[in-house]
Amino acid sequence: MSENRSSFNAEPNQYHLKRMIVVTGAAGFIGSFLVGKLNRQGINNLILVDTYDDPLKDGNLKGKEYQHLIERDDFIDWLAKNKEQVEIIFHLGARTDTIGQEVEIYRELNLKYSQKLWEACTRYNIPFVYASSAATYGNGDLGFSDKHDGINRLKPLNLYAWSKHDFDVWALNQKATPGFWAGLKFFNVYGPNEYHKGNMASVVLHAFREIKEKGEMKLFRSHREDVKDGEQKRDFVHVDDIAEVMLFFSENQNNPGIYNVGTGKARSYLDLTRAVFDSLDKNPEIQFVDTPTQIRSRYQYFTEANIQKLREIGYSRSFIDLEHGVKDYVSNYLEKQICY
Repeated sequence: MSENRSSFNAEPNQYHLKRMIVVTGAAGFIGSFLVGKLNRQGINNLILVDTYDDPLKDGNLKGKEYQHLIERDDFIDWLAKNKEQVEIIFHLGARTDTIGQEVEIYRELNLKYSQKLWEACTRYNIPFVYASSAATYGNGDLGFSDKHDGINRLKPLNLYAWSKHDFDVWALNQKATPGFWAGLKFFNVYGPNEYHKGNMASVVLHAFREIKEKGEMKLFRSHREDVKDGEQKRDFVHVDDIAEVMLFFSENQNNPGIYNVGTGKARSYLDLTRAVFDSLDKNPEIQFVDTPTQIRSRYQYFTEANIQKLREIGYSRSFIDLEHGVKDYVSNYLEKQICY
């Protein structure tokens, strides 16, 4: 069953965190949305960690309330001095470009830095919730189960996914762990505050811009005989649901491990694009173009989160259905050019 939540206004003081809450990647898409959600619950005891060198992200933190902005490279030292003040760390900072080829950058930012945070949280007994990715599942041939015994067999398709996968595997092999930890495999996230992401933004944002400019939308043609054009499917999940799951783990710390975070229901790119047209009160005009050859061999035709583990530990909230999520995003944020 899906839930229709309008404008995703959080209930005040739903989560009662006592000390400082750290959000890394705080100026980015998911990080800044989480900050906004916490603010709407009356929580501003926040430490925001990022590089703050991208002016395109400036709007994401405009109007947000927090205690300190800290540069990513300074945070480990800050944490050593202020560990007693920290309630939990939400680690969302990462290099998220799925087509980049700079091996060492992904290794430094997505693997080594995450390892340093893990080790610090272990040393100081700080709960640690970090972002993994559904991209770690590769082409999906091994399914989408988040059971730990199958994770080391996954074969990602790009450097970003490999860096996330390598940290998942490393975390599972650690004997010394934070008092609580959770790695969250986010599926295809869309929603407010992704304006800066360029080519890495969701298809909703790309469709909105292309339809507004040209009155039509181009989708990748299928290059598999068993999949029709536009019927490539993803588990599209609204960023508000991502934030809700993260906050769930801030209060439910009995079951550490890796968890899928998606709706559990794959939808086609045609479904999503038609939802954008409908939100703009326009008739669908959709054309198909060849998938670029440089990504064709790494293209995922299907993703769908198996969220049984998440449900079994008590996460009972329903997920926002695609049509309502797109409608709210387009009408209340994209059309008004505002952040959450």
